[in-house]
Amino acid sequence: MRRESGLKALLWAISMGVCALLVWIVADLVSRGTGPISLEFLMAAPRDAGRAGGIGSLLVSTFWIVAVATGVALPIGFFSAVLLAEDTHSRMSRAVRSCLDMLNAVPSIVFGLFGNALFCVALGMGYSILSGGLTLSCMILPILIRTMEQSLRAVPKEQRFAASALGLSDVTTLFRVLLPPASSGMAVGLILGVGRALSETAALIFTAGYVTRFPDNLLDSGRSLSVHIFDLAMNVPGADERAYASALVLVVILFVINSCVRLAARHFQARLAT
Repeated sequence: MRRESGLKALLWAISMGVCALLVWIVADLVSRGTGPISLEFLMAAPRDAGRAGGIGSLLVSTFWIVAVATGVALPIGFFSAVLLAEDTHSRMSRAVRSCLDMLNAVPSIVFGLFGNALFCVALGMGYSILSGGLTLSCMILPILIRTMEQSLRAVPKEQRFAASALGLSDVTTLFRVLLPPASSGMAVGLILGVGRALSETAALIFTAGYVTRFPDNLLDSGRSLSVHIFDLAMNVPGADERAYASALVLVVILFVINSCVRLAARHFQARLAT
């Protein structure tokens, strides 16, 4: 009992420490970054290297980059996860899992160089939102596939056997039996993927570019919000306050996306269960 109580107290202390760190980070951003935030800041394009103006064009570019990355990676990741979850013991599936785990450990700068060589140069897309989004889709695919696969494999096998005994087809078993209990874990994978795409910097420098104007289409170059924060903090003297303000907006966007995905997963889970 003493060991269990001590372990429980240690786990609670670690959890509280993590929560305290998050609160400290958010409080620091709020205390230093709320000054410049206004409607004009959220809608205008940057001026004077980011010391004036706002982040409107950067929000548009970030939205399109993340939309491309998620739109490409989500369907591929979902169906790949389904195949891997059904094929658990073959040599091919084990090789694919090993490759995915290695890709998860690849630094983002390597993905940036890969995206630049493939999308920007070989496919002729240049520095563009499309190049950046496709590069990010390659980055988040391993996270999506492995998280979704583990969520599907966590569903008890008895439910699969019961569905087969009732004569349900594989598609019906997937959408009516496996997805409802696995949807929460799959939502976590989506949140992790979108969070990495939103916060990515190195890969986008080599693929999406630095242009701060409003993009006209997906083949235009566009600076993401994370790249803008990096540039303000490292290369623009006197722009610290606006860097904090941009970071605060990015954190709020991450929180909103997190909440929306979780609510959508709960709604989807409840709808499939009926």
